[in-house]
Amino acid sequence: MTAFIRRVFRNRFVRAFSSGLTLTTVGVSLYFLHQNDYSFSSIGVVRFARAGLAVGRIASDYKLSLRGLYPNSEDYQITMKQRGAEKLLDLAKANGGVFIKVGQHIASLQYILPEEYVSTLSVLHSRAPESKLAEVKQVVEQSLNVQSCDEVFDFLDERPRGAASLAQVYEAKLVETGERVAVKVQHPKVKPHSLVDIATMEFFVNVVDRLFPEFRLMWLVDEVKRNLPKELDFLNEADNADRVRRMFAHLPYLKIPKIHRKYCSDRVLTMEYCDGVQIDQVDYFDKHSYDKHDICKKIGTLFSEMIFVNGYIHCDPHPGNVLVNKNEEGEVDIVLLDHGLYVREPCAAACPHCHWR
Repeated sequence: MTAFIRRVFRNRFVRAFSSGLTLTTVGVSLYFLHQNDYSFSSIGVVRFARAGLAVGRIASDYKLSLRGLYPNSEDYQITMKQRGAEKLLDLAKANGGVFIKVGQHIASLQYILPEEYVSTLSVLHSRAPESKLAEVKQVVEQSLNVQSCDEVFDFLDERPRGAASLAQVYEAKLVETGERVAVKVQHPKVKPHSLVDIATMEFFVNVVDRLFPEFRLMWLVDEVKRNLPKELDFLNEADNADRVRRMFAHLPYLKIPKIHRKYCSDRVLTMEYCDGVQIDQVDYFDKHSYDKHDICKKIGTLFSEMIFVNGYIHCDPHPGNVLVNKNEEGEVDIVLLDHGLYVREPCAAACPHCHWR
């Protein structure tokens, strides 16, 4: 009986302390924002509170909830990481936008982060939330300064062909020319929330750094702060696409969608619609007699020239952004999408990569 009472008391203590730690984290965070003149009406207290609750719960897990296990045991490590990853996934899904973008980035860091975080957050690559069509049309009308989408598009598909963290893409047909196009439209609330979302992340990463000195994640926040404004400017993406098309004009198999500048803004990107199959669809290639060796050779040539010749490198070549298609002559073409972010690397930095073997 005495052991039972001790166990009950311990469990209640853990829950109470966890709740206290969580509420303290949120309270201190809100005070911090108030002292730094952030507008609560613009950030949405709910979004910030979600982040505070998630960090508080993860911290309490690490500090108390699993204290019955040996910290260095395999069970402790796996349980701790899995529970933390699931809480981050819930936070990303609830807050969307920048949080999903960071979650996707975390999911791609398998060479740095634990498998539990990578595998759990990888679902964000294919399950980003969609904006409603009415909201999308409103963004198009405001951005292109038209009364109705019908003035620009004779047809706009009701369902997006793809939804990502910052935008979603629709198939459409231009009124002016009748051309089939792809229209990339920024999620309505991403840009208004982005600055405060980044500030929120920066604050909580500082909290984590203090609670857990073994973690050093500020570099991730710095990357987002530096690159997100570029990715949110679709005119920058249009410039990158045109630059890369000129840069690789000597590769006849490379297809960069043509940009329709007249129907572009910082939040809307209208481009040529390009058919293709994702680069990871190996079964499809076998079934339809695609030359996989040729595909690998062409992609290898493209990215080798990006890195070692031009020093201008596509930063997000995941399978959804690299498509394969057969042209009218039956030859394999490579379609490269999403030119929102490139990094410049001088030759001196690229040369050491030549010796990786």
